[in-house]
Amino acid sequence: MRVGFIGDIVGRVGRNAVSNNLKYFINKFELDFVVANAENASGGFGLTSTNAIELFESGIDVITGGNHSFDKKDSIELMSKMPIIRPYNHFAGVFGKGVANITKNGKSISVINLMGNYSMPHCNNAFLEVESALKECMSDNILIDFHAEATSEKNAFFHHLCGRITAIFGTHTHVGTDDLQILNSTAYVSDVGLSGAFDGVIGMDKEAPIKAFLTGLKHSFKVNEKARTIFQMIVFECEDGKCVDAFKIRLIDSIDEVQIQRALHF
Repeated sequence: MRVGFIGDIVGRVGRNAVSNNLKYFINKFELDFVVANAENASGGFGLTSTNAIELFESGIDVITGGNHSFDKKDSIELMSKMPIIRPYNHFAGVFGKGVANITKNGKSISVINLMGNYSMPHCNNAFLEVESALKECMSDNILIDFHAEATSEKNAFFHHLCGRITAIFGTHTHVGTDDLQILNSTAYVSDVGLSGAFDGVIGMDKEAPIKAFLTGLKHSFKVNEKARTIFQMIVFECEDGKCVDAFKIRLIDSIDEVQIQRALHF
C-alpha cells in the first residue's frame, strides 16, 4: 500500500500546486491515500470551508493541522463534517479530534496529529499524549504529522516511537530537510517542506519578515503570490504497519524533470 503525505500547503499558490499536480502523482505512483497539512492553506493562516472542499476534490483524503487550525471562524464546523483533524494534545475541551481512521478499497490507515512543545502554543506533552492517541488507531498503518518547531524535538520523538508506528513526518517550519530515512520499519523526515511559493520567506512575501527582523515589531504577513511554485510530497510504502520504502517528490514550477530523493534504509 502506498500513501502520500504533503507538508504545509501555503495559500492559493500552495492550493494550485496541489490541484495542478496531485492527481497526476496519484496515478503515476498508484497512491491509495493522501494526507496533507493544510492549516496555512487559506491566505497563509487557517483553512476555510471553500478551500477545504477544493483540496479534497484534488485527491486529499485527510487534512491535518497545527497552531493555525482554529484561525478561521468556520474551522469547528469543518472538523465536524470532514476528515480534518487538529493536534491531539490540545488541552481538554478543545473541539475536534486528533486521530482519523480511514478505510478505502479494503485498505486502511490511521493518522495522528500532534504539536510540539518547544516554541509553540501551550499544549499537553506530545511524548505522553501519543500513547492515548495510539489506542484510538484502528489500523496497523499509523502515520503521525508532528507539527513542531525544533528539529531536535522531532528527532527525539522519532526515536521515542521508532519501530512502533509506520511513519512520522515533521511539519511547521516550511523548509524541507534531507534526512528522509527508514529505521526499524518506521519512516521519518524532520520536515517535509511547504507546497506553495518557493521565493520569499517560508511561502510569504519577504518584505514583512525582513522588516520584523530589522525593527522587532510585528508586520502583516502575506502569501507571496508572484513567485516560483514548489510542490513537495513524501510517498511511503507499507506492509502490515511497517514502512518498506519511501521517497520524496519535489517539483518546482512546470519543470518536466521531477526531483526524487530516496529514503535512507537502516
